Amino acid sequence: MTLDAHPRVAVMGAGAVGGFFGGMLALAGVPVTLVGRAQHVDAVKRNGLVIERESHNDVVQVDATTDLAAVRDADIVLVCVKSPDTAAAAAAIKPFLRTDSVVVSLQNGVENAQTIAHNIDQVVLAAVVWVGAYMNGPGIVRHAGAGHLVLGVPRASAGRHDAAARAQQVAAMFERAGVPCPVAADIEVALWSKLTVNCAFNAISALGRARYGRMAREGATRGIMEAAVREAVAVAQASGVALDEAAMLASVWRTAEALPSQYSSTAQDILRGKPTEIDMLNGFVARRAEALGLAAPVNRALHALVKLREAGDDFV
Repeated sequence: MTLDAHPRVAVMGAGAVGGFFGGMLALAGVPVTLVGRAQHVDAVKRNGLVIERESHNDVVQVDATTDLAAVRDADIVLVCVKSPDTAAAAAAIKPFLRTDSVVVSLQNGVENAQTIAHNIDQVVLAAVVWVGAYMNGPGIVRHAGAGHLVLGVPRASAGRHDAAARAQQVAAMFERAGVPCPVAADIEVALWSKLTVNCAFNAISALGRARYGRMAREGATRGIMEAAVREAVAVAQASGVALDEAAMLASVWRTAEALPSQYSSTAQDILRGKPTEIDMLNGFVARRAEALGLAAPVNRALHALVKLREAGDDFV
């Protein structure tokens, strides 16, 4: 199958990230169905999907449902669920997928595409997401900055028929919708780069209840962020992924400059009383470091403190 200018797209787990990128595709005329929680779906059905921007708001009329069977009509399925839910989500959609569908992971962490590929037979792609976005109410996505992807074929899907060609086709669809989407020759490097940036921001934003701009202005906080980055880079290198420490530190400070008003997805989850993805971020680095005989005390401490915070308050 060749994807035309308007392939049918289903977004599974249509929160802030799925809502933003699904909304951008829908604005460009792509038939999109958002699959999400009832409260969000009901709001979209009533009022459309609202994307709030600094200069204006876009209201997108888009299909929305709670029914996973909606993926049966999709040429492309964007998986945007939280990382701990990846295996269950892949198993849930497996009976409904067409054999020629393409499944794309738009998630934090480095192992989600691999997890999906282990559960389904279709071509699986991995996308590294660079966007500042959060839910500002049911059916309302607040866009805080950036909004691009890096796409590629993960090693777990490299041998599947036409995987490289599908990556180019999916990337072209996003580009037509105004979403920059280069295709990486080695998506593993891009995934680890994003993981490293997340290790710098996510836990500290949640624990300090701080936005990225303020974090970067505080000298002591910058020191902790730098230490978390150095540990993550060392673990990546020991895992066979060639990251450059100086380049990663520069990327962190560029992110803070580009998204000064953003607070992390981990912070958003804590504020909403929801489980976080910290096990797949700082926790993943700490576990991988231990397995490799490396030390990652900063990432280990950040992971432990977020888990403590996630468990709730002893004082009310």
